[in-house]
Amino acid sequence: MKKILFFLMVAFMGINTVNAQTPEDPDAAKKQEKLQALYVAFITNKLQLSESEAQAFWPVHNEFDKEIKAVGMDLSELKREELILNIKKKYEPRFTKILADPKRVDRLFKLNGEFRKKLVERMRNQQNGIPLRPKLRRGV
Repeated sequence: MKKILFFLMVAFMGINTVNAQTPEDPDAAKKQEKLQALYVAFITNKLQLSESEAQAFWPVHNEFDKEIKAVGMDLSELKREELILNIKKKYEPRFTKILADPKRVDRLFKLNGEFRKKLVERMRNQQNGIPLRPKLRRGV
């Protein structure tokens, strides 16, 4: 439990960057903070980050994320993907130094897409009225 609280605190340190980009709507800001905390917990868990790794990792990841988000959506898909690939190549040595294993860095890049996919699936299920957690029936 201590580790989860620690990681969430680290996540909220990075939310200042997110808050600068969120709309003035307080509900939207709350949702953005919740998503950021879920993302941090997801990545931390999947990469099995130690406390020292997390302290070094998240500030670098926040820089990385800021650069990725700065890539314009108005670009052609090929150009956009090329720019994102170049950013990943730029940060790969920094992540490898922190995570001490190129396989974990590769996993990081894959996990970002996996998180987005799960998020979209969850949102779709909510829109279709599918409960997020199945209700347990008593006496079954």
